[in-house]
Amino acid sequence: MMASSGKPWGGRFAGATAELMERFNASISFDHRLLEVDVAGSKVYARALVRADLLTAEEGEQLVAGLDRVRDEFARDGHVFEPSLEDIHMAVEARLTELIGPLGGKLHTGRSRNDQVNLDTRLYLRVAVAATLGRVRHLQQVLVHSASQHLDTVMPGYTHLQQAQPILFAHYALSLFWALERDASRLQDAQRRADRMPLGSGALAGSAFALDREFMAQELGFSAVTPNSLDAVSDRDFLLEALAGLSILMTHLSRYCEDLILWSSAEFAFVELDDAYATGSSMMPQKKNPDSLELVRGKTGRVYGDLITLLTAMKGLGLTYGKDLQEDKEPVFDAFATTDDCLDVFASVWETMAVKTQRMAEAVDDGTLATELADFLVERGVPFREGHHIVGAVVRSAASAGIRLTELSLADLRQHHDAFDEEAVRRLDPRASLQRRNLAGGTGPQAVAQQLEQARDILEAAAST
Repeated sequence: MMASSGKPWGGRFAGATAELMERFNASISFDHRLLEVDVAGSKVYARALVRADLLTAEEGEQLVAGLDRVRDEFARDGHVFEPSLEDIHMAVEARLTELIGPLGGKLHTGRSRNDQVNLDTRLYLRVAVAATLGRVRHLQQVLVHSASQHLDTVMPGYTHLQQAQPILFAHYALSLFWALERDASRLQDAQRRADRMPLGSGALAGSAFALDREFMAQELGFSAVTPNSLDAVSDRDFLLEALAGLSILMTHLSRYCEDLILWSSAEFAFVELDDAYATGSSMMPQKKNPDSLELVRGKTGRVYGDLITLLTAMKGLGLTYGKDLQEDKEPVFDAFATTDDCLDVFASVWETMAVKTQRMAEAVDDGTLATELADFLVERGVPFREGHHIVGAVVRSAASAGIRLTELSLADLRQHHDAFDEEAVRRLDPRASLQRRNLAGGTGPQAVAQQLEQARDILEAAAST
């Protein structure tokens, strides 16, 4: 039996590919989303073939026009890709040849699917990172607006899920802003390292034809060409780096989801989610569940899984290319799609939720002011460790007496150390505590206002680039 028609590699084979193998081998069901970048790369490659005198100018024009026709046809709603086409690269070439004849077969001169797919993933990454960064910036804008509305909102800060010290809600909102800023930087770094043009690497040893790689790099918007053909076709570290960045970003979202989920409970009642981003119970009529946030928290594990999938596919793969690398696309597509959805949902949740400012302020426990007394003693010359021990005794004594720390009199304090005076009593106030923390990066009102201006400057600079 002769090899099935339409296989560009079929000349070596006397037998047809089994139907099972056709399905198992095909990636067209998911890599068709590379259509735009694949056609963009092929159009530039056709022009490079003309520059190398491997095609006439007329042939180059026919190829470019044919590629545009293929792109438009494949992009139509409802277009079905047959598994026998294997992947988007073969699908484009096959349809191109049907449209313009044998000339379509010249497009692959000096090119391998190995350098072609590497180019496509780099071009895809550029677009995907830009889209995700846009969502990150939007969420940062939401956080900046939220912080500006709550510069006077006092709430308890926590360590070990125990009240620690008073903070401003604006300070809390901006803490996520800065985490997201590092996430944005990581994704930008990954994109910078992916900014190398691999065409001309061939299957592994480089093309035998005098292709102008710098021309192709410039046309495709790359800053440079890949320096080593073996490395160019075999590595996916730029994808791994991007997935690692997405995983860290999702870690940040997940942690803040956990806080908001707790805070939306009756026990905290610090926030209330808008009805649009909550769901009910099929049994209990009173329930208002923060499912939007729980799903973001849950989908974090999915993005981690995408990273682990690609790491595992790469870990034992010798140079240069193995079909294992076909498994690089689905986790990348899924990680970006999942992260983008989670950014959209989280931003909408935060933007629409009600912040219960009075409840937050009332929830601040007097015990969060104990550090103020320890700091007071330090100012009076008492070593911090000694002051820490003294104030611990004050707290224990008040708890035993069943009274609040703010209810202690000066006489009560002086039973523990005679350095206490009226100023120490005045320190037992959450807003006094905040005013003493106006150093850069602190939770004091002036410090948070300064931080807010820094955040606005970053967003303004990002919008202008």
